[in-house]
Amino acid sequence: MHIGLIIYGRLDNLTGGWLYDRLLVEDLRRRGHTVAVIALKQQRYVYNLADNFSGRLFRRLVDHGCSLLLQDGLVHPSLAYLNRRIKRRQTSPLITIVHQVLSRQPLKRLQRLFYQAVERRYLSSVDGFIFNSETTRAGVESLVSRPRPYVVASPGGDRLGCLPSTTLIDTRSRRRGPLQLVCVSNLTPNKGILPLIAGLARLPPATWRLNLIGSLTMDRAYVNRVKALIARHGLQDRIDMPGPLDGEALAAQLESSHVFVLPFSYEGFGIACLEAMAWGLPVVGSGRGALKEFVRDGINGVLIPPGSLDAFARQIAQLNEDREQLAGYGREALKTYHGRPLWRDSLQKIHAFLLSMIK
Repeated sequence: MHIGLIIYGRLDNLTGGWLYDRLLVEDLRRRGHTVAVIALKQQRYVYNLADNFSGRLFRRLVDHGCSLLLQDGLVHPSLAYLNRRIKRRQTSPLITIVHQVLSRQPLKRLQRLFYQAVERRYLSSVDGFIFNSETTRAGVESLVSRPRPYVVASPGGDRLGCLPSTTLIDTRSRRRGPLQLVCVSNLTPNKGILPLIAGLARLPPATWRLNLIGSLTMDRAYVNRVKALIARHGLQDRIDMPGPLDGEALAAQLESSHVFVLPFSYEGFGIACLEAMAWGLPVVGSGRGALKEFVRDGINGVLIPPGSLDAFARQIAQLNEDREQLAGYGREALKTYHGRPLWRDSLQKIHAFLLSMIK
């Protein structure tokens, strides 16, 4: 097959959605298919809507010569109306990779309704879906009335390797000193970094440290707000922000930590959370979104009610005080990882689905 993939920006971006796309492209190429990556410029949402009326972009997308056109669902504002024109000019199936439903994010009512209308238009214009979770599938099906072919292919957590022994979890959990927290997330508003810090500020500083790993350049204004909040609470010596890490450097940070924290982010899946569980880390995450598909509250982690700073602070204090409970959560987290599909399993499902769509 000759496949086109439409994305915003570059495939080497270190976020879950781009990682999913990048691993899919690598897998398809290993199988002998050619994949042309068609990169669009990401702008503010309303500006990307103008792409639908670009004759230049239309010609670019109908002249690709691909047997199948994949689209990262993030590009939906650029293609919500353009897809219908494309389908009138060529017969290649349009398949969207949906990582999350934007209108399911915590938004103001009018903003949510606006995003919902654009997403519904886009999702109704494609021929099939690749979903990263059952939660994402349900969100899309609430917007689109006519059934379409789909596959649910959840990400694997094995990209960074895994902890070889539960003995290491017990040793790490009983280590004296503050609770070592890690969060792998770009510093952007939708990831809930400000409430994360506000919740930790309610605890005695000597009981915790936070390693906040992720891009410091995607939203510089938000990063400045994060730094200002850290300074306001005098937490500069408790929070490290090394920027983005990957590979062995990221694995080393996970191996040396106690708990993965992302309690105020609506996740379409949560790849970083599953990768942390591969290193025996319990996840303290949000009760909204897809984390509930593999984070079991009170067993391998904790699910925080939306927006509850008090609940988050209490759970961190509890895990710091009860290291036996921490170790138990960690052992269950590693067990959960071993029971999940690997990347090769999910990529195989996607490949079989794509072959079925061009028959």
